[in-house]
Amino acid sequence: MTLSDAVAHLSPHRWARANRLLIRKALAEFTHERLITPEATADGRFEVRSDDGLTRYGFAATRHALDHWQVDADSISRRRDGVDLPLAALDFFIELKQSLGLSDEILPVYLEEISSTLSGTCYKLTKPQTPVAELVSSGFQAIETGMTEGHPCFVANNGRLGFGVHEYLSYAPETASPVKLIWLAAHRSRAAFTAGVGIEYEAFLRDELGTETVTRFNSVLTSQELAPADYLFIPVHPWQWWNKLTVTFAAEVAQQHLVCLGEGDDEYLAQQSIRTFFNQSAPEKHYVKTALSVLNMGFMRGLSAAYMEATPAINDWLANLIDGDPVLKSTGLSIIRERAAVGYRHLEYEAATDKYSAYRKMLAALWRESPVSSLQEGESLATMASLVHVDHDGKGFAAALIERSGLTPTEWLRRYLKAYFTPLLHSFYAYDLVFMPHGENVILVLKDGVVERAIYKDIAEEIAVMDPHAVLPPTVERLRVEVPEDKKLLSIFTDVFDCFFRFLAANLADEGVLEEEDFWRTVAEAVRDYQHGMPELADKFAQYDMFAPEFALSCLNRLQLRNNRQMVDLADPAGALQLVGTLKNPIAGL
Repeated sequence: MTLSDAVAHLSPHRWARANRLLIRKALAEFTHERLITPEATADGRFEVRSDDGLTRYGFAATRHALDHWQVDADSISRRRDGVDLPLAALDFFIELKQSLGLSDEILPVYLEEISSTLSGTCYKLTKPQTPVAELVSSGFQAIETGMTEGHPCFVANNGRLGFGVHEYLSYAPETASPVKLIWLAAHRSRAAFTAGVGIEYEAFLRDELGTETVTRFNSVLTSQELAPADYLFIPVHPWQWWNKLTVTFAAEVAQQHLVCLGEGDDEYLAQQSIRTFFNQSAPEKHYVKTALSVLNMGFMRGLSAAYMEATPAINDWLANLIDGDPVLKSTGLSIIRERAAVGYRHLEYEAATDKYSAYRKMLAALWRESPVSSLQEGESLATMASLVHVDHDGKGFAAALIERSGLTPTEWLRRYLKAYFTPLLHSFYAYDLVFMPHGENVILVLKDGVVERAIYKDIAEEIAVMDPHAVLPPTVERLRVEVPEDKKLLSIFTDVFDCFFRFLAANLADEGVLEEEDFWRTVAEAVRDYQHGMPELADKFAQYDMFAPEFALSCLNRLQLRNNRQMVDLADPAGALQLVGTLKNPIAGL
């Protein structure tokens, strides 16, 4: 690659388009979070003014349930002192700095994240545009790498601070570049391997790497007069090796606590979560999730060695719970378990930091089951994030699935809700168990466009038990969290209604596929159907009312705008919520 090739995607026309699309999203989501308040104009449009009142952003928009604004990107104009100006996202954030609550310290880092997000959009605009009508028939990984938007709520959702452009082109999921992982040997005095029931280290490693590669790696150790039995193997993201471990862990390498073994043979594809890899060479093998000290969407994306120790046990516990629950089984729900994990403890950094420090999250990995081997005849997979994907012609993936299915839109939605939503309701009411069920954390099993069942993933770091009296095994105890009573149901209202259904409902309505009221009425019916089948939980249904007139508006962008390096205090996640007023519950009264 030449120097100019590395930035070939950054052309004037693509940059202009990327800025327009990002400002569209900023106007929509910042209005939703009540950071800005558009004023209606005489011509039926809306207007937002800069902090000094001199710059005016005009646009056309339709308004939907949950105070959702569907802004027309091509309608946006920017005028200052009566003069039309080009749309420039960096200027937008500077002009509205006070309205958005951007401090002098946060603003430049946020602008860097915005710049990276814009650059990523420019790259996506260079790719062949696959219409959703074709994408719905594509393979699992073609859909995964075909996503163009990232998280639907966050405006700066592709920051990836730490990646240079050559690393972006090598490791970003949308580039679909095959990656070989680097393997290290970690001395057992500082490393630990834990696994689910029935998994033994040596056999597991041979299955993942192959006997020939294990022998090759062992010979690297013996050539340095080191005993392979004294070491555990850890897969490492190439970026992490070159940019962090070779320098930050220099003492460990120098003292042979860590030994670089070389690249593995299998090729992987980065997933939407960026630090998780799908094995392209052998799709039935495990995903590998790696530590990655890159700042992205409000967090450093490391992995904690301490957290890894309990990960397989937590996954086994949840799998057993699902397997033993007739309601969850009837929905077809499954999880892809995180079956094994390995973590390395840098003792000196641990002595110098608290347990939440990024310095404790630089070297760990886990292996997660692949969903490929669970497929039945005619079934295929798609990330749930695809349901809110819209192609360059404004056509939605969900609408294309509905058309392919031959079902009515409400029947298609009913099937999807039973697979995805009913398990969330039951987990909450029966077990006080909540997930982080956003689009990237759920895989849908499809057959002829119909959602057959859902697979939840990213389990150990993303689930919580809110019952202070729940009896949990000691290895699972860390899942227990204290959440105020009035915030518990936000796990459904915010994470499902506001952060996913809000977009899906608006897209289907705008395409003329399903009226918004019909969408929410179908959601209300799914809740009632579940509740009617569980009369023994009637007291819980009354205590946590899914049909309450309103619920608190929990604002995600406000978290990132306030602190884009550590968006949530991990010691008190519920206390970190940014709640601003309320939203009208779209299923109240239905």
